[in-house]
Amino acid sequence: MKFSNSLNVLLLGSGGREHAFARKIAESPSVAKLFIAPGNAGTAQCGTNVDINPNNFGSVKQFVLSNNINLVVVGPEEPLVRGIYDFFCEDSQISNIPVIGPSLEGARLEGSKDFAKAFMARHGVPTARYQSFTKGKLPEAEAFIDSLAAPYVLKADGLAAGKGVVILDDAAAAKAELAEMFSGKFGQAGNTVVIEEFLSGIECSVFVATDGKNYKILPVAKDYKRIGEGDTGPNTGGMGAVSPVPFADEAFMKKVEERIVRPTVEGLQQDGIAYKGFLFIGLMNVAGDPYVIEYNVRMGDPETEVVLPRITSDLIAMFEGIAYGRLDRYVLEVSPQTAVTVVCVSGGYPGDYAKGMEISGLDTPTQSIVFHAGTTAKGDKTYTAGGRVLAVTSLGGSIAEALHASYDTIGGIAYEGKNFRRDIGQDLIGLLK
Repeated sequence: MKFSNSLNVLLLGSGGREHAFARKIAESPSVAKLFIAPGNAGTAQCGTNVDINPNNFGSVKQFVLSNNINLVVVGPEEPLVRGIYDFFCEDSQISNIPVIGPSLEGARLEGSKDFAKAFMARHGVPTARYQSFTKGKLPEAEAFIDSLAAPYVLKADGLAAGKGVVILDDAAAAKAELAEMFSGKFGQAGNTVVIEEFLSGIECSVFVATDGKNYKILPVAKDYKRIGEGDTGPNTGGMGAVSPVPFADEAFMKKVEERIVRPTVEGLQQDGIAYKGFLFIGLMNVAGDPYVIEYNVRMGDPETEVVLPRITSDLIAMFEGIAYGRLDRYVLEVSPQTAVTVVCVSGGYPGDYAKGMEISGLDTPTQSIVFHAGTTAKGDKTYTAGGRVLAVTSLGGSIAEALHASYDTIGGIAYEGKNFRRDIGQDLIGLLK
């Protein structure tokens, strides 16, 4: 099977990742109409925003049927973990419409950290030593903490909006945190807690497109999670990203493919898990050897904002390969340029923050790509609508060149409470010296 030459696409999601997808999808000559549900002020420049909750599968189905949608692309994890792929497959009215995203079982790689760790152990994928505990096993969990060297890594099993991972240097503090997690700090996501040894190294994000059998490794990125310079302060959804990553050289990536990517895709096949979408592998480079920190079952944010601008081949052709099991025929073309994105956030984020601040300077011509993350449009004005507001991406011949362009663009954008990190990529520049 093949996609038609006049494709109607529905993209689910509303963040910077979805704006990056929308921009890339809209570039394809085979796309007739692009709808984004619910989208933001930026995605509205690429297609038509529709007021639909991606988790309301009945509404999604109704829109798909009413608008002759030929392809559904799922951006965020929640619809996947809730089983939107299976919902389409099991409904005869829409089962012929490809969904880019894994099955409910495949989405458990992100939806359950315990499931993911067991999958890695079963298929020989290198990861940190761990054990999982339910709330009735507090004494056993505390004993396992005592068996580990500091620092201690505690992970709520389920989805916790990116806040379910805690790293503590003191065993007593780790035990107190564990008790809080079992007591409902992260809701039902903390009913099971994964405790694991700490891996010391430098992180990167490896993205894989797969049709369940064949795969393509996309550009590697590194993101910056903490709110403050020097990786200080609380974790956020992501304050910036860089691609490519200097230490992810050919030798390292050969290890990644042989030890992690291939065993993971083969493991999905062996376990009979349908997987047609993206796999985000969070890695730690430990003295030159890759270890998996976590799996996510979609593209990352803000990493998508540096990965997709570097892909020069047709994204719809990639989706066709994913949907119909022919990804091996897809020729992935990647720009050698460096991409850097710097995220502008609302004042107070990741804590309490105000919304509805008018944003100025978005109409100024710039060499950067300004992806909207948490924005909304009212008339001809744009306002803040989230913690992460904009992701400003630039391409250049080096990290320093791309960074300079992004910061120059940010200087021309204004809204009350604007905050951003001024050291994105500086650690990688140091590696290049």
